[in-house]
Amino acid sequence: MAKNLLTIMNEHMSGFSKGQRLIAHFITEHYDKAAFMTASKLGATVGVSESTVVRFATELGYDGYPKMQKAMQEMIRDKLTSVQRIDVTKSRIADDSVLETVLNSDIEKIRRTIEETSKDDFKNAVSAISRAKTIYIFAVRSSAALASFLGYYYSLIFDNVKVISNYGETEIYEKLFRISAEDVIIGISFPRYSNAAIKAMTFARRRGAKVIALTDSMTSPLVEMSDYVLIAKSDMASVVDSLVAPLSMINALVVATVINRDNDVKNTFGILENIWKEYEVYQNNEGEESC
Repeated sequence: MAKNLLTIMNEHMSGFSKGQRLIAHFITEHYDKAAFMTASKLGATVGVSESTVVRFATELGYDGYPKMQKAMQEMIRDKLTSVQRIDVTKSRIADDSVLETVLNSDIEKIRRTIEETSKDDFKNAVSAISRAKTIYIFAVRSSAALASFLGYYYSLIFDNVKVISNYGETEIYEKLFRISAEDVIIGISFPRYSNAAIKAMTFARRRGAKVIALTDSMTSPLVEMSDYVLIAKSDMASVVDSLVAPLSMINALVVATVINRDNDVKNTFGILENIWKEYEVYQNNEGEESC
């Protein structure tokens, strides 16, 4: 199996100069940006010279910076296999610092999500969701948990919400064949991107529905067929898919939707509170109901 760029960098890390370590760290944390930077731009971003970046590529075994840049771009398109993720994770995280490293990495992903998500797209997505006749939420594999969470809360707010988390190709189209221009679909996918999500969103777009993508980068294949894109940073170089930032984005969607439909939501939850109380859905604690 050919070694990916992250593995090669980690193998050379002990011999890097201070400037080379800065380059390696930036590529590891911002691979989606670095892959489309010139050597001059990458150097300026991390605070080293263009020649340092070129020597860095050569030291890693590439025939010049363009070859390394191509490797970064291929890494983004193909992502890492599960085995490669394990190797990279083991090389990046010491046994005694797993907790701190993972939590700090998730904090950084939320910070980058705030910086990179379009506020206009977020606002327009909330508006489209609020107006939709039917809301379809599509996600499979590890992202299915996000669809389930969003679907649970949206089903309390809206009358017609459909969560699709199975990806048999025939079943996808059977569940989407009624989708129309009055509807919206929220497609959720992160590296390694789901072909099923791409097909579902393409089908919905052809039927005239508003298409919202929740994904990790503007290089994601979901972007091309989407009306609105919500960027939430994930981590392709981890054993597991980090869903912290995507879940925070979903929390924001739910909160924004509640604010947008204030009176309707109050009435709905007033009815639900009476039902929950009557059927003792929640444990009482000194007369108060807990969540």
